[in-house]
Amino acid sequence: MPELNDILAIILGGGKGSRLYPLTRERSKPAVPTAGKYRLIDIPISNCINSQIYRIAVLTQFNSVSLHRHIARTYNFDAFHTGWVQIWAAEQTMQSVDWYQGTADAVRKQLGQILSTQAPYTLVLSGDHLYRMDYAAMAEFHWKNKADITVSVQPSSRQDASRFGILKRSADMRILDFTEKPKDPALLSKFVSRNDPDLPYLASMGVYLFNTDVLIDLLANTAFDDFGSHVIPAAISTHSVFGFDFDGYWVDIGTIRSFYETNLQLTLPNPPFNLFDPVRPIYTHPRFLPGSRIENSQLIQVLIAEGCCVDNATITHSIIGLRSQIANGAVIKDSILMGADYYDTPERMLPSGIPMGIGQGSYIEGAIIDKNVRIGAGVIIKPFPRDKDIDRDNWVVRDGIVVIPKHTVLPPGTHIEPGVEN
Repeated sequence: MPELNDILAIILGGGKGSRLYPLTRERSKPAVPTAGKYRLIDIPISNCINSQIYRIAVLTQFNSVSLHRHIARTYNFDAFHTGWVQIWAAEQTMQSVDWYQGTADAVRKQLGQILSTQAPYTLVLSGDHLYRMDYAAMAEFHWKNKADITVSVQPSSRQDASRFGILKRSADMRILDFTEKPKDPALLSKFVSRNDPDLPYLASMGVYLFNTDVLIDLLANTAFDDFGSHVIPAAISTHSVFGFDFDGYWVDIGTIRSFYETNLQLTLPNPPFNLFDPVRPIYTHPRFLPGSRIENSQLIQVLIAEGCCVDNATITHSIIGLRSQIANGAVIKDSILMGADYYDTPERMLPSGIPMGIGQGSYIEGAIIDKNVRIGAGVIIKPFPRDKDIDRDNWVVRDGIVVIPKHTVLPPGTHIEPGVEN
């Protein structure tokens, strides 16, 4: 029987991350902070470690410095452990001078590295999903069925079907047909797989387990750019491709709206994703920060990280990230504060004199405040109608959500709300 140490995990770092802009203006998608103290990349890496898969490669290309730094500081195995987490960056070689052209092309350009690991199996993962999964169960399913490729699948609704790869499966769990992000109603009708009217489809989660020799054959002898659009549909007719059922929580957080809503769900009394699991924790960079100090404030459904100072504020249904500074009289509602990378010191203060964090008497609602933002006193931010997109020099609106980019300074009295933008 194969062993989990026979598996190499490859995490796709993504391209420009335009759907998460401006959170990806200065960082790659997997490096985007989430849940107050983590980064998106921590989710798949933690799943691998908790599944006893200890050889992990992260494919990166765009704005990758902060991601490289985070991985180098966080995932270091000791000298008595055979595991590693490596960065495989896009590079010019004698064989190719191009950037990654898609998910499959990114892996193709690293076939030499994959071969050097001598791993018989390769697990391909996305870097922008929130879920907790035991990949060992998927591997056992793969080995039991003598599969060439196994795709992790989950039920999908009609409204979400056009966002995912949709598949048909036989009674023995073999995938018979696959289409990527179908929008044609006639095509969708052919892919109804379940009697459940709310969840009639089976969707790919973007989690693939390959026999490594099959993966190499499919990529080395084709020009396929993408796994969902090209590799999986083509492999169905030539290889044994199976669908593994995953019945846990899983969500794609690749857009501003999904990122915002998924994070705020974590503040609920019984969130759909449990960060407090003592058996399968989410790992991240250990920081030596004090506990948060909260004075004379009201907090309702708030997830707050370490090192924060909250003074006489009212915070509702929000995430307060590392080192957040919230001044007297501030009101924060339905918002995500990513916090700061450092504390203010005299040397770091700007000529404007506006301190790091949320200024006195400010009102923040329906917003994402990126790291190291300075918001002056009396600033008002309110949400816009859904589907509204606006671009300004120091703020943007995506699907009605106001996003303040990293390092932005908003002067005192700034108003960002429908009908009042100054």
